[in-house]
Amino acid sequence: MYDHNAKQMILPDEFFLPFGGRLNPDNRWVVMASLIPWAEIEDEYVKRLGDISQGSKAYPVRLALGSLIIKEKLGLSDEETVQAITENPYLQYFLGLHAFQEEAPFDASSMTYFRKRFDADLINDLNERIVQAQQTKSTQKRSNQNSSDDDHHDGPPSAQGSGENKPIAENKKKPTSNQGKLLLDATCAPSDIAYPTDINLLNEAREKLEGIIDTLHAPLAGKQRKPRTYRKKARKQYLGHSKQRKPGKEKRDQAIRQQLGYVRRNLKHVTTLATAVGLSSLSKKQYRNLLVIQELYRQQAIMFEEKRSSIDDRIVSVSQPHVRPIVRGKTNARVEFGAKLSVSVVNGYTFLDVLSWDAYHEGKRLKESIEQYKVRYGHYPEAVLADTIYRTRENRAYCQERGIRLSGPKLGRPSKNEQVNARHKQMERQDASERNTIEGKFGEGKRRYGLGLISACLQQTSETAISLSLLLMNIGKILRDSFLSFLWIIRFGLSKENHPIFSL
Repeated sequence: MYDHNAKQMILPDEFFLPFGGRLNPDNRWVVMASLIPWAEIEDEYVKRLGDISQGSKAYPVRLALGSLIIKEKLGLSDEETVQAITENPYLQYFLGLHAFQEEAPFDASSMTYFRKRFDADLINDLNERIVQAQQTKSTQKRSNQNSSDDDHHDGPPSAQGSGENKPIAENKKKPTSNQGKLLLDATCAPSDIAYPTDINLLNEAREKLEGIIDTLHAPLAGKQRKPRTYRKKARKQYLGHSKQRKPGKEKRDQAIRQQLGYVRRNLKHVTTLATAVGLSSLSKKQYRNLLVIQELYRQQAIMFEEKRSSIDDRIVSVSQPHVRPIVRGKTNARVEFGAKLSVSVVNGYTFLDVLSWDAYHEGKRLKESIEQYKVRYGHYPEAVLADTIYRTRENRAYCQERGIRLSGPKLGRPSKNEQVNARHKQMERQDASERNTIEGKFGEGKRRYGLGLISACLQQTSETAISLSLLLMNIGKILRDSFLSFLWIIRFGLSKENHPIFSL
């Protein structure tokens, strides 16, 4: 069962505090609660619940999604998130509770189900809604200020913000030419896994197969002898190799050959036992591990026999088989293991264009990002600021057909006119300076919003955590802009948008 209560918003003054006082309406959690359109996402949330006419009462959307936002915002575990909610009245107000309560509103195990109900598409749609609402609000505010200036001054008002992007609703009323700048780049969101090596993966696979053999042989105890797995000998050989500081190639090949033999033997034992008793006694996790280990053994055997160091769709984690190696070529980490993201930044707001667990050429996704920009704002961007990998001939021709300037030097010989060359170099320096914004967004997301290490284990929940990180980055920008506007009003008696420094 489910109660539709997302539209029953309560004010901070209405939140009951048993120890007296009232909530501060300027608190960040109170402001964040007003930014999120809870009622709009409730319908999508209910669809993921299935049949709501039966079963126990489900948690409301504000409590479920709000707890995930709190977890990512504060960087806490599931248990610590529940404890923080129990201790903080502002967090309870953010979750939609009407009064402070000393007992936990839900168990920490429920966080796992919350993550499964909010996929990346739903979070990205929520991100789009929040940004669009904020930009519409800013546009209306500027319109009201311009109309107020018309009442006090003769003549037409000065055009402000001509280069800014306008929300979709306004662009539908009046067609516009290319406007705004689109910043593009790609990064990797590393997953929380140990650095994978062939010998470690095979050892982990061997240990899990030994547990599967024990489970399958349990019904045959006393009737049939358990197959020999040589687990002590295999463990001793693995430790003997792993304790060496710099084993040579011959020793590594010998250790891999030994572990491959043990895994092959154990897989044969599992097949024999499955024929006798079936696989029904295995847990869901064990059955999943068995399927992953079979593919892992196939890949490792091919690489060992053919003396290769890579293979398509290589498994680097038994517990997270969806994770793939992403070659980034960075100084501190040449290869990262996680999801690859194509991100666009417009006016300081961050959008997730592509999320893939397989490596891809980000330059081929430029067209997709530009078309998504047009869907958001109703027009193409004036310029696209991207690094060298995006500047292919195909992308240059695509941008030229649509009147979009792609950053970077032009093809062909430089002009003989020195003034033209100087102007082009100045524009390149300006584009490089502005493109630093998206690099800063990556650093902000990885340092403050958990994008630097994704701790979720499942593929869907990992994608949800990544989308939530970008959502929180945009909410943080809105909060910072609101705070700066408040300071400028106090300091100068006018809004930040009308201040001569920020209106340039």
